[in-house]
Amino acid sequence: MKILHVTPHLGGGVGKAHAALSAEWPAEFSHTFLLLEPPRERRYADAIAGGADVCVAADLNEVVRCAAAADIVQFEFWNHPRMFECLARADFPAMQSVFWSHISGLFGPAIPPALAAEAGRFVVTTAASLALPALAALPPGRATAINSGFGFAKTPARMPNAVPRIAYLGTVDFVKMHPGFFDALDALDRDVDVAIWGAPSVGAMAAALGMKHPERLRFHGQTHRPNEALAQADIFFYPLQHEHYGTAENALVEAMSLGLVPVVLGNPAESAIVTDGETGLVAQTIDQCPALLEALLDNPGLLRRLSKNAAAHVAATRTPARSADAFGVLWRALAEETPRHPDFRGAVGATPADWFHATQQHPRDMRSPPIVPDLVAAKGTLSHFEKAFAGDASLARLRRNALAG
Repeated sequence: MKILHVTPHLGGGVGKAHAALSAEWPAEFSHTFLLLEPPRERRYADAIAGGADVCVAADLNEVVRCAAAADIVQFEFWNHPRMFECLARADFPAMQSVFWSHISGLFGPAIPPALAAEAGRFVVTTAASLALPALAALPPGRATAINSGFGFAKTPARMPNAVPRIAYLGTVDFVKMHPGFFDALDALDRDVDVAIWGAPSVGAMAAALGMKHPERLRFHGQTHRPNEALAQADIFFYPLQHEHYGTAENALVEAMSLGLVPVVLGNPAESAIVTDGETGLVAQTIDQCPALLEALLDNPGLLRRLSKNAAAHVAATRTPARSADAFGVLWRALAEETPRHPDFRGAVGATPADWFHATQQHPRDMRSPPIVPDLVAAKGTLSHFEKAFAGDASLARLRRNALAG
């Protein structure tokens, strides 16, 4: 069975997930990854190319030709301008379509409800997303969750520290990290050793320098060996702001696979991974976090029990083999159905401004939120769409309206 994966690129979490899955696909499936833009870095694309064809589409006509030759067309979906252009402008034939959404839709960016309805199957990476009205309204079996965040297959040896160490790895920016992160560490009634992995934003660094006890922190920057970085710690302190954009939370799953005990906030994505008192500790507010951290620091028995449970839970539930098997079941079932001629253009709109709005519409509040002009072309922002479609009149009108307030 021929599986065509249509994706903007193979960087970040999408590339990492498929690099792990590439060794686990059942032999009955052959895979082609068709990229909508040239890769900026090839680490994951090269890893995937060992077991699949990876190529960059010359144009949308090539995407259509490849879709016609495939048994299943799987869109690796997130709020990327090129993905929306492909969906709206490619003249797709009747086909079996799967969307694997690498955004949760719980908060911004949004999953367009009409797009979910057009898909043969709509797959999310966290079970929390299945409660979205757009997905809950689909016929039984049309929406499902398949995990894209996996633990480490090989875990480095970990020596227990005399005094438990705390680590954070991920986005060191308040766009995702909770702004009370540093306050919580400052409030601990003891000196601690906190390793922070990731490139810090200006705002995060300012908050760290404003601490009463900045000496508790060690900033290490980004690492390509997260397993070795995390293996030096015992506790994974990972409080994220409530409306963050994460889904599978790779760093959290990876830390748990090594036996680090997570301390998280009760946000939907994290609560789908961590069970309070069993595989970690879950706080309802950032003010509760210091007490939970101190409970682990003071109680070696609790730390050992949760550490063992966290590693066992990830090993049992979040592996590439389980996700590959789940996709195999989904693809086989879909292949038995009659191909459908999708109206993706009707689902996302005809212009780049329509596509941008489709990513902004909140599923629980159908009013369009105000558009804040962006200083940089960050992922999925208005500036990102403007960079992809330079000179587009619909985006120019959108920018003028945004600037006018």
